Amino acid sequence: MTADPQAARPAPRPSLAAGARPLVAALVADAARLRLAVSRDPSGARIVDAGIAVPGGIEAGRRIAEICMGGLGRVALTPSDRFSPWSTLVSVSAEDPVLACLASQYAGWSLAAGDFFALGSGPGRAVARVEPLFAELGYADAADAVTLVLETAQMPPGAVVAEIAARSGVPAEAVTLILTPTSSLAGTVQIVARTLEVALHKAHALHFPLERIVDGLASAPLPPPAPDFLAAMGRTNDAVLYGGEVHLFVAGPAEAARDLAARLPSSTSRDHGRPFADVFAGYGCDFYKVDAMLFSPARVTVSALEHGVSFTAGGFAPDLVARSFGG
Repeated sequence: MTADPQAARPAPRPSLAAGARPLVAALVADAARLRLAVSRDPSGARIVDAGIAVPGGIEAGRRIAEICMGGLGRVALTPSDRFSPWSTLVSVSAEDPVLACLASQYAGWSLAAGDFFALGSGPGRAVARVEPLFAELGYADAADAVTLVLETAQMPPGAVVAEIAARSGVPAEAVTLILTPTSSLAGTVQIVARTLEVALHKAHALHFPLERIVDGLASAPLPPPAPDFLAAMGRTNDAVLYGGEVHLFVAGPAEAARDLAARLPSSTSRDHGRPFADVFAGYGCDFYKVDAMLFSPARVTVSALEHGVSFTAGGFAPDLVARSFGG
């Protein structure tokens, strides 16, 4: 019997840009009821304001989080009494967690001009591929229009739009930028929706083979926004560091799964145990002095698929969640 040569070919990898396109179109079409503002900057780029001059909201943030994942992720708001009175979890799943989280959702593109600085995330990153990470992932996307989500409370200057267009190989009119201030409702939701991405990023930093990560689920409590940027950033980080939970399903040896579970939680960091705003202030607000191992979920379960065993490590810190959230 002759083997089917088609059977040996790997399945084609999905386009993140194509997956996000209908979600972006729906977001723009529903802008009024989502309390968003859509405009064009002088270059023709489409700007979606999700919390600077307009209120935005929780549903907008949920949908923006799915755009961030290139259409390969699902974000839901689920009730839970785990951190009462903060009774809502932001729950995340992804069809292809490595692509959805690292190739799209990860805020890895640094964009700066004058006094403007923002980190870009979303499917446009895989088109521009300015980060070395894409060579490691072995993934490239192509599109005639790109979308990025920027965590910022400022309108991006023309130089930033021009850089995005040039790096992506598209005209400025084909660029969509979704702006989500950290202190806004939409910004809070879309940041907390990164719990799975945070786990995958740390797994990558720990040199766990990404091709072995088959699936993943995550959740973290939704904090109330804070008008002060430092407090808002602290709350969204603490939601993940002290209230986030991730379940990864991996291929390969059971011992490797056990080791990943042991090394992944935020409790392995020297900076664990204080609200993030305090940690950040203690380092003179220098983000790069914070221990990189801190950025991970509170509790992690890793299941070794071929062996039918699971390993759990870390734990929640509800007292720190309450202190951070203002309870």
